[in-house]
Amino acid sequence: MTVPVSAPVPAPVPAPVPGLRERKKQRTRDALIRVALELFTRHGYEATTVDEIVDAVEVSQRTFFRYFSSKEEAVFAVQQMTEERFVHALGQRPPDEAPIDAMRNAVLSAWDTIGEAIEEVIPVDLHLRTYRMIESTPALLAVHLRRSTEMEETIARIIAAREGLDVDEDPRPRIAVAAFSGVMRVTGQMWGRGTDGSLEAIRALTEQYLDQLGPALAPRWRD
Repeated sequence: MTVPVSAPVPAPVPAPVPGLRERKKQRTRDALIRVALELFTRHGYEATTVDEIVDAVEVSQRTFFRYFSSKEEAVFAVQQMTEERFVHALGQRPPDEAPIDAMRNAVLSAWDTIGEAIEEVIPVDLHLRTYRMIESTPALLAVHLRRSTEMEETIARIIAAREGLDVDEDPRPRIAVAAFSGVMRVTGQMWGRGTDGSLEAIRALTEQYLDQLGPALAPRWRD
């Protein structure tokens, strides 16, 4: 259900404390992600089998496929989490913020809190190694680009709803999101090639690059 932009945002309801069964399931899922990414980054995505992952975690193949439909889904599990944090943060931005400002503030807000969530699942250095692996594995890079396209469409529709526009009639939401996504992709590439793989580093780089979006679109750079 779409909530009108002018409607008051209800106070968040505290999430119920998970029971023992749910905590055990979460630990198993996290362990599968962590081991899978370690094996993928060490031996290669294509060379690593599901059998090797489940043997290392000491669970069955059936358990693996209870949590993930494929190896690919395990690769992008942490990225999925960060994307969901961003979408949530974007939905909470004040309605009077301009579209680019709303996206900028949402992504920086998400990075302020996502570090702890990532580290509950995998070490930060493994997150960086996974990003490099995706960029250097053609099959995964193709999936990454497809996911990025799908994410852009989701964000464009959120922006259009904020502005009271029909996303299929007005091109501005998709254009603004495409520019924003391009900056985010360059940021990720520069972070992946750099020597500082910390989350603080990618947040600072994200802020620095997004601050250059306006100047980069100026008619004349030499002025």
